[in-house]
Amino acid sequence: MLAVALAPLRVLAQLTPSPALLALSKRDHTLAIVDPVSLKVVGKVPVGDDPHEVIASTDGKTAYVSNYGFGAFNTLAVIDLVAQKPLTPVDLGALRGPHGLTFVGGKTWFTAEGAKAIGSYDPATKKVDWILGTGQNRTHMIYVTEDLQRIYTTNVSSGTVSIMEKSAATGSSTSSRLMAIPGGDWNETVVRVGDGSEGFDVTPDSKEIWVANAHDGTISIIAIPVKTASQTLNANVRSANRLKITPDGKLAFVSMLGAGDVAVFDVASRKEVKRIPVGHGAAGIEMQPDGSRVFVACTPDNYVTVIDVKSLAVLGQIDVGPEPDGLAWAVRR
Repeated sequence: MLAVALAPLRVLAQLTPSPALLALSKRDHTLAIVDPVSLKVVGKVPVGDDPHEVIASTDGKTAYVSNYGFGAFNTLAVIDLVAQKPLTPVDLGALRGPHGLTFVGGKTWFTAEGAKAIGSYDPATKKVDWILGTGQNRTHMIYVTEDLQRIYTTNVSSGTVSIMEKSAATGSSTSSRLMAIPGGDWNETVVRVGDGSEGFDVTPDSKEIWVANAHDGTISIIAIPVKTASQTLNANVRSANRLKITPDGKLAFVSMLGAGDVAVFDVASRKEVKRIPVGHGAAGIEMQPDGSRVFVACTPDNYVTVIDVKSLAVLGQIDVGPEPDGLAWAVRR
């Protein structure tokens, strides 16, 4: 009787929790599924060569991973998070070097560095249903607004940010329907920021884009309504990799691959608050949905650091595999 009673517990302990933290290991080519309560890995799934970024579907059941390779690869790995197994990857064809990912409007949106383009993949039809060129070098990270009317990208080698805005559809009877799908005409505004523009985030009020410029060590702040860089902070963040803003819009966290600290800035005052020692360098950053903790992938140190947002203290580390990078949350609905 005892053995029968304990067996289901061992199985249940390995089920994918909700929410779950997703973390990539570039060296192991795996996706780790982490229980955010215990900070333990409950499962690992193979994801193909050179995984860099990961995103989960809105229902929290599927994850997508970009196989990057600086343009050598052209696939998105697909993972069933419930069964914890790989599915058939998405072949992007000539859209080589996929990197940045987001999931909005039921679709996976991605950048393709090798093609200087962005696109969307529809899981329902299993097809890439839309592509738009940026004309910029190393289009790297992507943000799509929930209404699908604006897309922001950082272009690392051009030192720019692209702001794409969907043009109003013509014809009153079809206007609403056409505005809800990715096709149609788009206007692009290219905003010069700083050299090495890579990690970025949008403030929760949708008024500003904060961009970390890795080569300059600066942070550019773009005023979205006027589409210009309104301010540049001498932030001392050379080798900056990612920038993430807390859900309440108060703090911005910047990771640096070539530094042992995570830099924290007060969004309202534009002032540095603290430098948090995390190891020998850091890449991916992910905010806990409730804003209580920040998870930082310390790639050279082979762990993910957990930071308390209130105290800005390190709470611990998670072993998700060597060379961790991209992070995401999966919330099952």
